[in-house]
Amino acid sequence: MVKITKKGKKAWVTFTAPVSECETVAIKGSWNGWEPETMKRKKSGEFYITKVLPVGKSFEFGYLVDESDWIADHELPLTETPFGSKNSVLEL
Repeated sequence: MVKITKKGKKAWVTFTAPVSECETVAIKGSWNGWEPETMKRKKSGEFYITKVLPVGKSFEFGYLVDESDWIADHELPLTETPFGSKNSVLEL
């Protein structure tokens, strides 16, 4: 799930990974060269992170679960990767 709050040329984007039965989740996206960013766990067990991104751009991303499984957010459009998986596409 993705929640977007736009203010001028920036958007505050809160990503919530569609998993809870795991130890760790990191988000990786085109906004930072696909470097993993560790997500925080809520008391409910969900993992989240908030990023500030520029409006008017498109980004691909996905979630790395327990350092091995790649999961896309199926509430957003998906695109095929060269690795045989799918990335979510975020349009701001």
